[in-house]
Amino acid sequence: MIRAFFSRWLDTFEREFNYDATYMRELLDSGGVATFFKFSLLPSLGHGKRAPKEAMAAVGILGTLSEDCGPCTQLGVDLATKSGVNPEVLRAILAGDAAAMGENAALAYGFAQAVLERDMERADPLRDEIVRRWGKGALVDLSLALTTSRMYPTLKYGLGHGKTCSKVVVDGRPAAFHRPEALAA
Repeated sequence: MIRAFFSRWLDTFEREFNYDATYMRELLDSGGVATFFKFSLLPSLGHGKRAPKEAMAAVGILGTLSEDCGPCTQLGVDLATKSGVNPEVLRAILAGDAAAMGENAALAYGFAQAVLERDMERADPLRDEIVRRWGKGALVDLSLALTTSRMYPTLKYGLGHGKTCSKVVVDGRPAAFHRPEALAA
């Protein structure tokens, strides 16, 4: 019964986001309900409300871009759109254009990039600024969002379902995206 519930949930998710969740079905079928349930709980930890939605979108999209350049990135964009992030901000995040993404997104993007590059000289002052502006809880939410945004593409590629890059669409129009060299290697 629980397996059927999760299967129906995946059906709805696939329809709502036009997303192929075959690898998640494989996790449910081969890993079992308990494994699927545990894995499904983790991303919800990174979607708190203590950081601005543009900041959450910036770390989530950059984290996904560090692992993927296709459907998982599109899913991150679609989830950010659903949460109300302005399409032009999303385009700027995808392009890595800090000047165009706005102050909140740029701060979070810079922090996420520094963390992914393990550049603590850059990350430390950005972390301090995040805590000063939005509080320690926002830092936790952003850090969890960065972590969980990398999980799905990594699992997808591990199970053999990550094959190609694809265009990313924002507000009905293709958007250019930039995978920072240090992260795309």
